[in-house]
Amino acid sequence: MTRERPRLARLTSLARACALVVLALAAAFPARADHPGLLTVDIVAPDGTPERSVTFDHAALAALPQSDFTTHTIWTDGPQHFSGVALAALFAHLGVTAEHVVLGAVNFYTAFLPGAEIAPDYPVIAHSRNGEKMSLRDMGPFWLVYNYDADPAFRTRTTYARSIWQLDRITVYLAPP
Repeated sequence: MTRERPRLARLTSLARACALVVLALAAAFPARADHPGLLTVDIVAPDGTPERSVTFDHAALAALPQSDFTTHTIWTDGPQHFSGVALAALFAHLGVTAEHVVLGAVNFYTAFLPGAEIAPDYPVIAHSRNGEKMSLRDMGPFWLVYNYDADPAFRTRTTYARSIWQLDRITVYLAPP
C-alpha cells in the first residue's frame, strides 16, 4: 500500500502539470470563433521591404470580378459550387505581380505558391460555397480552391497542400522590375 501512494502522487502531479500546459496553450492560442472574416494582403518589395497592407472583407472581395465553378474536393461530399475572386484578378486590382506568395490560415497553416503558377482563372479565393458565405467552422471565411475536376494537374498533393481553407492572410513577394 505504501508503494501505491508515491505512484498516485506522481500521477496526480503529472495530471496537474498537463492541465497547466493545456490552460497555458489555450491562453496563448485563443479560440477564433470571433474571427472577423477579413483577408489581409501584405505586399513586400523585391528587396524585402514591406510596401503596404490591404484588408478585404467578404463584400470587398465580392465586389471584384468573380469566378465560379462546380467541382468535387477530397474534403467534402458531392459536388461543391464555389464563388470567389481569382487570385490573378485580386493581384490585378492591387497592381502587383507576384514572384511568390505565402498563404496563411487562421490556424497558422501556411502554403507557398510560386507566382508563375498563378493563371488568369486559378486559383480562386472562394468566399461562398453552395451559395452560402463560409463560416470559420465551414472552412471559411475564405478558401483557396482550384477547379479540381477541370484538369488532372489540379489533383496532386502539391495542389491539395496549396488549397488552404480558413485563409486570412496573403503575403505577396513582388517580382523584380
